[in-house]
Amino acid sequence: MKVEDVNSAKELPIMEYFYTIQGEGYHSGRAAYFIRIAGCDVGCVWCDVKESWELNDHPIQRIDDIVTRVIDSGTDFCVITGGEPTMYDLTVLTDKLKAASIDIAIETSGCYQLHGHIDWYCFSPKKFKPPIEQAYRVANELKIIISHPSDFEWAESHAKKVNTNTLLYLQPEWSKQERFLPLIIDYVKKHPKWCISLQTHKFMNIP
Repeated sequence: MKVEDVNSAKELPIMEYFYTIQGEGYHSGRAAYFIRIAGCDVGCVWCDVKESWELNDHPIQRIDDIVTRVIDSGTDFCVITGGEPTMYDLTVLTDKLKAASIDIAIETSGCYQLHGHIDWYCFSPKKFKPPIEQAYRVANELKIIISHPSDFEWAESHAKKVNTNTLLYLQPEWSKQERFLPLIIDYVKKHPKWCISLQTHKFMNIP
C-alpha cells in the first residue's frame, strides 16, 4: 500500500497511540493523547522512531475508532505525530476531534501541505527534506534539533522566515545531549529569543 491508497476520510495507518505527558516544546508537562501516524519519507538519521517510517508495517485503523479512544481517555489535548503526519489529509480526523472539544497539536517537518484543523503547529524542519512555505506562515512553534555545531546557524536561517510571534526552541538530539546541551545553554543566554526544549518524557521514563 502507498500513501495515496489510504482513504483518509475513513482510515489512517497508525503505529501507536497512548495517553501520556507531552515532553517537549511549549506544551511540555501537559497531559496529552498521542496518535503516531505511520509513514515517513524524510529520513532523519537520528530519528528515534524509525519503525514508524514504513506504513505497511502498521495496521490501517478506522478514524471513528481512533477518535473514540481519544475521547474515552478523558483528555482535552491530542498530539498528532509520526512518521510525517502531513503526508495524509487529516481533515476528517481533526474535525471529529474538534467536535469533541479536544485541542489538537501537530508535530511535523513541514514538508507537506497541512490539511486539517490544528490548534498548535509545531514546526521542526529537517535537513533531509526541505519544508514548504506554508510551514513558516502557520507555525506556532519552531523547534530545531541540535546535533552538530552548524545547526545553530541553520536554526537562525529558519527563525528569520517564521512569524515574529512564533516561539523558538532549540532541542539537543537525545544521543548527543551531553555534548550539545552546554552549547545550547550558552547560545540561549546570548540569544534570549530562543528557549530550550528537552525530551523530558525520557527523563520521566514515559512514552
